[in-house]
Amino acid sequence: MRVVSLVPSLTEAVAVSAPGVLVGATDWCSHPAELDVTRVGGTKNPKVEGILALAPDLVIANEEENRAPDLAALRAAGIEVLVTEVRDVPQAFRELARVLDACGATARPRWLDEAEQAWSSRPTPERRTTAVVPIWRRPWMVLGRDTFAGDVLARLGVDHLYATHEDRYPRIPLDDLRAAAPDVVVLPDEPYRFTADDGPEAFPGLPCALVSGRHLTWYGPSLAETPRVLAEALRAAHR
Repeated sequence: MRVVSLVPSLTEAVAVSAPGVLVGATDWCSHPAELDVTRVGGTKNPKVEGILALAPDLVIANEEENRAPDLAALRAAGIEVLVTEVRDVPQAFRELARVLDACGATARPRWLDEAEQAWSSRPTPERRTTAVVPIWRRPWMVLGRDTFAGDVLARLGVDHLYATHEDRYPRIPLDDLRAAAPDVVVLPDEPYRFTADDGPEAFPGLPCALVSGRHLTWYGPSLAETPRVLAEALRAAHR
């Protein structure tokens, strides 16, 4: 089995669950750290000819992260493409199982059971907080409707204020974000790399939680520790 992954979180899931089947991955596929495969460009601009040269049996992709024309070009060349859709945590578990089965994993990985247990055993939050969740600046963009990251936060007791916006990633002026007066501003380190020196200064007087983008937006082995890691980061914002 020869697999090319165009989704960083799926790359990690396949690499640790079906060792040896990955032959290609994007430049953004940073986990596992020791991954040694051919790099095929970015998630939005993969090198189609480079992928074809690897002669994969399967390319795994995602309807949000990858562009339809690139996937169509692969299919036109005779490559099987599996496209995932992940908008909430339960769907992530279903799609992960589907991907691993398609990649020939011989057994259900332990991390997947641990991840499902971590989420199913989590108690209902005692109180809920509101948030805005920027994912880019210049221009400012935030989480909107129907996103996996939004569902992750909601299950941890955090309701982001643009969850009913007509766009999934709306552009909102900074003054409007401040005026929304959320309980916390959640600043992930991807896709835009917010840091202690780049992000919080835009929201004076508001608690800011710097969080791992891998735990907020990836669906893979990191899901097992996501509830704990994100909860700690959110608590730290209020200290």
